[in-house]
Amino acid sequence: MKGIILAGGAGTRLYPLTLVISKQLLPIYNKPMIYYPLSTLMLARIREILVISTPEDTPRIRTLLGDGSQFGIRLDYAVQQEPKGLAEAFTIGREFLGNEPCAMILGDNLFYGNGLANRLAAAAEAAEQGLATVFGYYVEDPERFGVMEIERMADGDRNFRVISLEEKPEKPRSNYAVVGLYFYPAGVSERAAQVKPGARGELEITSLNEIYLREGRLTAQLFGRGYTWMDAGTIDSLRRATNFVCMIEQYQGMSISAPEEIAYLYEWIDRQQLAESAARYGNSPYGKHLKAVLDDRVIF
Repeated sequence: MKGIILAGGAGTRLYPLTLVISKQLLPIYNKPMIYYPLSTLMLARIREILVISTPEDTPRIRTLLGDGSQFGIRLDYAVQQEPKGLAEAFTIGREFLGNEPCAMILGDNLFYGNGLANRLAAAAEAAEQGLATVFGYYVEDPERFGVMEIERMADGDRNFRVISLEEKPEKPRSNYAVVGLYFYPAGVSERAAQVKPGARGELEITSLNEIYLREGRLTAQLFGRGYTWMDAGTIDSLRRATNFVCMIEQYQGMSISAPEEIAYLYEWIDRQQLAESAARYGNSPYGKHLKAVLDDRVIF
């Protein structure tokens, strides 16, 4: 199982903040934004990840994350010359993916909730079995998003059957937005190559998902009560994401999306490597948290 973080785009909705820095390097509370999608893929136990960004931002992100060895993973990098749509990530990453299933997450998406790792594991298992999985989140303004119409597959089953998909519909058939996290079986690059530009001139991820829908191989999970999804791509959503992470970390004493902590929990790095990371961050709150993990003062 491999992963892709799509961290491209110009970030124009965040101007002037993003005039000279990648959106994915902006802070959400005490960590760079890209730590959050990276941690989500790691929670799915994905250890080979391709980061796709712009020609200008790819070197900056590489400077931050390196080869991933400090997280017990391997990071590769690729350039998206211009934003041609989310589905293009799979043709850019064709060689990296080979013939393996994968997950793709957008670089400005944050996910949080008890049991998230189990949800991700279920989607990864489905991908290994040839099924694609999208995730839904109830929103009040579904016309701003890709929307899915669903029905329950079985009593008590957390998976749902997707009936229809629409990209930013004027009259949505449901309030469930398709969030920026997708799991696909092997062969997704070939299907992405079949996608034609939509009305916006982009290779829409909805069009790719519709291929799996027509094949009868698309399922959905819903993030309901107890789960949080945020797209930190605007000034207001960036502020809300920062406030949310600050509240959780200060009131619960837990860190959200600390890659080194996840790596240590999964035994991808040892105590010495965690200690080196803690020392690298110095006396910052993040560094102090890693030291607390090292001293067994944090209960997983």
